[in-house]
Amino acid sequence: MAKHITDIIFDLDGTLIDSAPSILECFKLVLESRKIEPICPLSPDLIGPPLSEMLSRITGINEPNVLSKLAEDFKAHYDLGGYKKTVSFFGVSELLRQYSSSRFCLHIATNKRLIPTTLILSHLGWAQYFKSIYALDSVSPSFVNKTAMLSALLAAEKINPISAIYIGDRAEDHESAVKNGLNFLGASWGYRDQKLLSNNAIDSCHAIDQFSRYVNI
Repeated sequence: MAKHITDIIFDLDGTLIDSAPSILECFKLVLESRKIEPICPLSPDLIGPPLSEMLSRITGINEPNVLSKLAEDFKAHYDLGGYKKTVSFFGVSELLRQYSSSRFCLHIATNKRLIPTTLILSHLGWAQYFKSIYALDSVSPSFVNKTAMLSALLAAEKINPISAIYIGDRAEDHESAVKNGLNFLGASWGYRDQKLLSNNAIDSCHAIDQFSRYVNI
């Protein structure tokens, strides 16, 4: 796999960044302002799916109009400063610097919205490392899922799937990569999706400093 890779596509939450503190705090503020009791603990295992899906899981609410209002509340808190509590996983900054200065093109494909994605990359000093950034709402109407997003990225950037690898921390990431003919590496240093980790057929990397074993410079 490693010798012919030219493009590395990264998921964001749980792969490059620990966004749990900022996201969970904003969820808490939204629930408190709307006087809604969560039906499940506000824990990192919630993070990863699209915003409306996370809010539905937390509240048990399925009505689109109500979820839309909760989502707008969340966006206001998060985009105005909540995102600044995002931190990178240990070693990620050095990894991105090292790989972007080599023969690889780096890309982002994330379920996070585009505005906070770009804010976070700028906040962490990473914006210059990526050739392209794709989020669910990068197009209108939004991509229906990550599979569609990756397909669009590959087409627009003229990437041969067999020459690229997607790095993600969720079973959804693996499924989306497979459907697009992409190599995949599980980032088990993140939120540790048990569905992903229990699949022994998936190559997983347990620490950032082991990354070069899978994708050699």
